[in-house]
Formats: sequence, C-alpha cells, structure tokens
Amino acid sequence: MIHNTAILSKSAEIDPGVEIGPYSIIGDNVRIGRNTKIGPHVVIEGPTTIGEGCNVFQFCSLGAIPQDLKFNDEYSELIIGNNNTFREYVTINRGTEGGGGKTVLGNNNFLMACSHVAHDCCLSNNVIMANGSSLAGHIIIEDYAIVGGLVGVHQFVHIGSYAMIAGLSGVSKDAPPFSLVAGHRAKLLGLNLVGLKRNNFSKETISEIKRAYKTVFRSGLTLQKAIAKIRDDGLNSPEVSHLIDFIRNSERGLVRE
Repeated sequence: MIHNTAILSKSAEIDPGVEIGPYSIIGDNVRIGRNTKIGPHVVIEGPTTIGEGCNVFQFCSLGAIPQDLKFNDEYSELIIGNNNTFREYVTINRGTEGGGGKTVLGNNNFLMACSHVAHDCCLSNNVIMANGSSLAGHIIIEDYAIVGGLVGVHQFVHIGSYAMIAGLSGVSKDAPPFSLVAGHRAKLLGLNLVGLKRNNFSKETISEIKRAYKTVFRSGLTLQKAIAKIRDDGLNSPEVSHLIDFIRNSERGLVRE
C-alpha cells in the first residue's frame, strides 16, 4: 500500500501494514508502526518513531529540525505513540540537546489542521489541539487537556490534565489541572466542569476539586497555607493530590483569576 511516487529512505523501517500516499517522503532513520496511514505530500524526517494505528493527513511535516537558533545539528528525535491523528499541515519538530533531545507524544492525541508542536514538548495521552494552535518549546501537556483554536502557549509552560484552554488565548503561565483558562493574556475562569462531567468524574470527586480550587484561588491564602488547609479539610482524592503536586512543582507560576 505504498504509492509508486512516494520516496522512501533505505534506512527507514516501515511495517508491511503501513499505507503511504502519493509524493510523500520518508527520510533516514524513520520507523513507522503497523496500520499507520500516511497521506499524500507528507514529509517525515528522522530520527522519528511513529507507533501503530496513526493517521497522518496530507501536507504534514513531522521530525524536521527544531526552530531553535541554538540547535547545532546534535542528535535528537521525535517519538510518537499509537493511534494519534494529525490533520492537514500539522508540524512537529524534533528535540534539542538543551531539552533532553526528545519531542514526545503519547497515545490517542488529536492535532487539528495547522497546529504546531515545537522542540522538546511532551504531550501525554488524549490531548486535543484545535486548528491553528501553537506550542513553543519545552511545553508539557498532561492527559485529556484541550488547547483551543489559535491558542499560543509560551515556552516551558505546563498544562494540567483535563484543563481547557479557550480559543485565541495566550498562555504564559502554568494552567492547573481541571481548569478553564481564557484571555489575551490568559486568566483562570474557573473549573472545566463540562470536561469533568463528560469524562465521567463522580459528583463526589468534582465536589472535592471544587473545594480545593476555591481554597487555592479564592480564599486569599498563600499557596502554602491553602495547601495546608486542603489537607486539614480531609480532601485527599487522587485528583486533589495531583492538583497540589502540580502547584508545588510549577516553575513559571500559575495562571490566576
């Protein structure tokens, strides 16, 4: 299922079940897993590994060198897991030495048309990036986060699990798990309650997250005192513990109301 106009490097490792469309170019040191579909006019440069069951639409560019002036042709790679979908004109760059040398995407991610993932980013699983959204370098996005259309995310930002970034937002600080973030310079609007309900969080868990959120962001307490109060109030669910760990580990500071 490889079109006769496609160009494949002799060093590429391509599973027999892979489909590759017309005029696509598969470069050196590229590995593509079973049942992955590569559309027409796609360019994949190595070192890049793509897992099983991915769907790469036309005109995507995967694994090109990073857009980083410090890059000096050092070894770096792009690693993509299973069952990811990349719509038209998606671009994903390899890593740099300064970021550990790897750009990594997990499983079941959906990147819509014209979205961009820069060097050394790490996307976990079930992440959605809407049309025209763009990630600068060294960004971490946790499971089930949604990045809206035409969103720009500053380098080194951390976006927590189940967070929702509204379209046209500019995100320069860390977005906490379960949060709803929006604005030209993004602010915290509240919790992503729709996302939590759609993902079958229990009423009890949502209630705990609400109480923890109010303590951290609306009580007027310092972060340290807010975290202590959350523990004193007996809010010990895994979700609240994750929120606390996220806050403690934030390096850029948190998006606030």
